[in-house]
Amino acid sequence: MTHSWLEFAKKVHAIAETGLTYRNNEYDIERYEQLKELSIEMLSKIGNTSPEIVSSLFEHQKGYQTPKVDVRGVVIVDGKILMVQEKVDQRWTLPGGWADVGLTPYENAVKEVWEESGLKVEPLRLLAVMDKKSHNHPPTPWYCYKIFVLCKIVGGELTPSMETLDAKFFNKENLPPLSEERITKEQIEIMYRLIAENTVWCD
Repeated sequence: MTHSWLEFAKKVHAIAETGLTYRNNEYDIERYEQLKELSIEMLSKIGNTSPEIVSSLFEHQKGYQTPKVDVRGVVIVDGKILMVQEKVDQRWTLPGGWADVGLTPYENAVKEVWEESGLKVEPLRLLAVMDKKSHNHPPTPWYCYKIFVLCKIVGGELTPSMETLDAKFFNKENLPPLSEERITKEQIEIMYRLIAENTVWCD
């Protein structure tokens, strides 16, 4: 039930921001501001945090609301998959993060793998585009698409970064504790299947 209310609150917030962008008169501004305040209050109640903190999360999310894009690099060597340990929660995920403006999905994947693991890679092909709501991630304030890019190593060496504590390869049968906000065990299994079948996933 909480997850459903979170989705409702995010939709109300998106409608409010879009309405403020395309408003026609001062009455529209007042109504959409009220909707925005309501959505922030809902999100603060759901997340058991202050409205000020919730508001700060959306500080730069102005204008017409679109999904955020998370790009992950998939590197598999001898059956083992590259993972990095996040400083923020000490759990493991595929190297990646929010897409940077001005970079293609492939360029973002290459950059993230290099920055978070110390490995230089080349992109091989798109593996998947996933709607985060369709997978078993913990609830988050943002609507998000996840892009997974298969990459091959061309240089570098495993090195932690400012954002990561460690970088290692793991067998899919013996994965470390996962940062499930970023990756799920099901998604890792899907990556192996897509590589084996030479197919692309889109949901």
